[in-house]
Amino acid sequence: MAIDLRRLRAFVALAEEGHVTRAAARLRMQQPPLSRLLQGMEAELGVRLMTRTSRGVTPTAAGVALLAEARAVLARADAVAEAVRRADRGETGRLAIGFTSSAALHPVVPSALRAFREAAPAVTLTLEEAGTGELIEALLRGQLDAAFVRTPIRDLPSLAVDDVLREPMVVALPAGHSLARGSGALPLSRLAAEPFILYRRPTGPGLYDAIVAACRSAGFSPRVVQEAPRLTATLSLVSAGLGLSIVPASLRTLGITAISYRTLGARAGLVAPLHLATRSDDSSPALARFRGLVGRMRKPRGR
Repeated sequence: MAIDLRRLRAFVALAEEGHVTRAAARLRMQQPPLSRLLQGMEAELGVRLMTRTSRGVTPTAAGVALLAEARAVLARADAVAEAVRRADRGETGRLAIGFTSSAALHPVVPSALRAFREAAPAVTLTLEEAGTGELIEALLRGQLDAAFVRTPIRDLPSLAVDDVLREPMVVALPAGHSLARGSGALPLSRLAAEPFILYRRPTGPGLYDAIVAACRSAGFSPRVVQEAPRLTATLSLVSAGLGLSIVPASLRTLGITAISYRTLGARAGLVAPLHLATRSDDSSPALARFRGLVGRMRKPRGR
């Protein structure tokens, strides 16, 4: 025999209240239907579950056994329902989030991950650092749910891209360089004769292409003497005196020694965007919760 949850709740209310009237009030139903529920259960089980007295009802031995089982079943049913609701609210599940090395160095990325961990501690987070191309491929294959990237993503309708922020880029110079001693904004044209160290293009095409385009607009092609696989490696080469680089302003917080930073003139138009890419068809509540959190952390353009 299958006993539905409604019958079990009615039986538990009767056993705990010990009176049909009080149980009916607790269940917000009339007394006659409640009595019929009890009678139907007894008829189907073939046992008497309650003893009727002038003062109310008390469980029989069979009723006591059913009461223990009913409470366990109802508790499990409530737990299942709550688990489903938590998943629907994005409070449980799994998220795999990727980021480029330069994206991870902006405070908004670790802040977003920390805030999400605090808001949804039951969601299992997997983090991966890689180049933009690798992250996009992992997204398309379903290996990642979201990725923080610097490069604009075009011609991929299967991906949704949220603009998170745009930060200025600065010139990183070896300490002691003649241009490091100046003050104020540095015109990009002043770098025409300098050796450049850039973030390797296949790894970060967005920043690479933006720098090259800005230099050409300023009247010169940058003399690239070295490319590095990571922005941190780029700064290490600058620190060693091998050349200068142009990097997102947030990298100044790394505190690498023997490097001086100069702001660029507004005419350079160099900014480093930060995007959050996800699959357009991903309906994960946990992902929606994360995107919403990141959206609330967005910075005004140019900040």
